[in-house]
Amino acid sequence: MRALIQRVRHASVTIEGTVKSEIGQGLLILLGIENADEPTDIDWLCKKICNLRIFNDALGVMNLSVKDIDGELLVVSQFTLHASTKKGNRPSYIKAAKPDLAIPMYEQFVEKLSVVAERPVQTGTFGADMKVALLNDGPVTIWMDSQQKE
Repeated sequence: MRALIQRVRHASVTIEGTVKSEIGQGLLILLGIENADEPTDIDWLCKKICNLRIFNDALGVMNLSVKDIDGELLVVSQFTLHASTKKGNRPSYIKAAKPDLAIPMYEQFVEKLSVVAERPVQTGTFGADMKVALLNDGPVTIWMDSQQKE
């Protein structure tokens, strides 16, 4: 399971011209699910994301988590995080999970993140053509892969 985590001032997801979800200060999480992912990956990633100390404290030091600042969360599914670009110029998505596996895991991830973060989580729509807008704060962008825990 791969996540690209962006510290944002605000972010939104628009589908077919209508805003589906939007958040203020918090985290935009682009989430890619692969065939090898298991429920333990969800647990690990949710805990890591919620406890990442990437928000500034009163001294301007990145020392606070999204929970500490009462920040908001937006999760957007993105299978392209599993693109392989080793051969040729057309990315291969062979490691990306198919919808029958990815949708339930995406839903479990959102549910678990909400529990760990102790707040609602906004989402996009799995498989939809989404327009994601954001104001990256910092910029701060963190890449995590549950298959590379160590």
